[in-house]
Amino acid sequence: MNRRKSRAAADKTSTNSDAATPAALHALGLSHLQRGQWLDAQICCQKALAIDPAYADALYLMGLLALEAGHHDHAVDWLASAIAQAVRGEYLSALGRALQRLGRLDEAVKAFDKAVQLRPDDPRGWKDLAGALSEAQRADEALLACRHALQLNPDDADAAERCGTLLLDLGRMEEALACLDLCDDLHPNRASVLEKRGHVLHRLGRLAEAVADHRRAHALNPDNPNACNNIGASLQALRRDDEALVWFDLAVALKPDFVMARLNKALSLTQLGCFDEALVLLDETKAIDPDNAEIEWNLSLLQLMTGNFEAGWAGREARWKGRMRSASYPAFSQPMWRGDVDLAGKTILVAEDEGLGDTIQFARYVPLLAERGARVILVVRDALYPLLSGLSGLAQCLPASAGSLRNFDLHCPICSLPAAFATRLSSIPSAIPYLPAPAPSRMQEWKDRLARRTGANGKPRVGLVWSGNPQHGNDHNRSIPLRKFSRLLNAGADIVSLQREPRPGDRTPLDQSGIVDLTSHLTDFADTAALVSCLDLVITVDTSVAHLAGALGRPTWVLLPYVPDYRWLLDRDDSPWYPTMRLFRQDERRDWDLVLDRVRDALAARICDRAAGDHPL
Repeated sequence: MNRRKSRAAADKTSTNSDAATPAALHALGLSHLQRGQWLDAQICCQKALAIDPAYADALYLMGLLALEAGHHDHAVDWLASAIAQAVRGEYLSALGRALQRLGRLDEAVKAFDKAVQLRPDDPRGWKDLAGALSEAQRADEALLACRHALQLNPDDADAAERCGTLLLDLGRMEEALACLDLCDDLHPNRASVLEKRGHVLHRLGRLAEAVADHRRAHALNPDNPNACNNIGASLQALRRDDEALVWFDLAVALKPDFVMARLNKALSLTQLGCFDEALVLLDETKAIDPDNAEIEWNLSLLQLMTGNFEAGWAGREARWKGRMRSASYPAFSQPMWRGDVDLAGKTILVAEDEGLGDTIQFARYVPLLAERGARVILVVRDALYPLLSGLSGLAQCLPASAGSLRNFDLHCPICSLPAAFATRLSSIPSAIPYLPAPAPSRMQEWKDRLARRTGANGKPRVGLVWSGNPQHGNDHNRSIPLRKFSRLLNAGADIVSLQREPRPGDRTPLDQSGIVDLTSHLTDFADTAALVSCLDLVITVDTSVAHLAGALGRPTWVLLPYVPDYRWLLDRDDSPWYPTMRLFRQDERRDWDLVLDRVRDALAARICDRAAGDHPL
């Protein structure tokens, strides 16, 4: 009996002795951590480190506990101490997570990179590296790491989703779609995947499919305001604005301060012609987020379109705030001229900051700068340089390719000149032509080309532009397929193409139309100006040629969508910017056929009047 007691006591002593080793204490602490018993785990670590202060696993476990508690600085210290004792992949991965949460991204990337070198077959380490690279704005490298993780584990839906997200951010839509399709196969009905795939499909122009995916995402998470806004945005792109409004209202009901949904709703209201409602909504939204430049910008465009120039020009300067600022406009050290500084004796640099048409339209302000005593330097895209280099009032004109300038006192973006001159509807500088006349030699070249193609048949010559830049955000509203213009071909005029680079779908109709196409000889805008000056009339959609023809003082007819660009205002068939211009607008039916029927009738009437000798075309 005594021997049995003695043996039990010996066993107990032995067990207590084993539990007192750092390894046993670490193992016990790890089990506590796994059960969420953080304090007990910490006590075990402290006991282990009391025995061996350099015991790496205990230092590592203390780092994990600090990470769990959100004490990231302490976690870095503990994990760095562990790595000083033993360089292991799991230690480095934990250190990377701590550094990442502290925003020390370059250090986090280095830690994760060392971890994957030690454990190259661990897909989790590659995903950690991808996450840190992505957060550090190193998307291409992040994608490589994430794809490697997916290669190691092709069934990893999370890695597939991350790859899709990175490809979406990089604008590689087809590849993004393939990754998100894979993720949906691996893990069906994941709302975040459906939301991203909806964005990809939207960007690819597959709008009906985008709506379907966004609806599925909403069904899975009906309380998510983003899902409602996404459905509305895709419906809006489909021009189904009445339906889109319902979803924007749902998004705002779920999140009253949802600025993007409010902006989208204002856009749909605008497209529906509800301008007063849109203005009220934008004013309300501005009160929610007073420093939001996008709200101010959208409000300014609506104010200008409805004739409120004072507020509109001022609000349009919001494009220089935050992320709206154009990356292509240089960050000059000299101050921007806003109309409040005397220009006498000063050199002002005027540089283009938006589209080609905008530059042509607002070049009219250059002579006014010179009248105020300024020495004016104009910098424009190379294609516009031959056209604008002879502009009245210029001291110097330079193509953008010439490089940057430093010897000037002030600068002004060309589209800020109307604001700087406090332009109102009644004070638009509308004297035309304000562009220099084309060189006589160029004019003669174009007259000869036209004569060779049309002969001396006495017919009026009408220039035609039917589409603008396909990358323009509103191109789907302003461009028209060439086939719709067939009704003009028998009106009794020679139709001359001014359309550079016709779209693939227009090439065959153009070849079969009988339209005179000499555009292969157009090298720059000075050439286009010379050709336009040889024509009796220009008919064009809202693109840069409209501004060119108007600025040359040529008779110009512009075809406008129901909701036009701000500069064309509303409910008028003339333009205060261009006295020789006539506007043909869509009505609420948004039917180009109806517009072109009116154009055909007006053209036929003008040709009849011309034949009768009443007036030139």
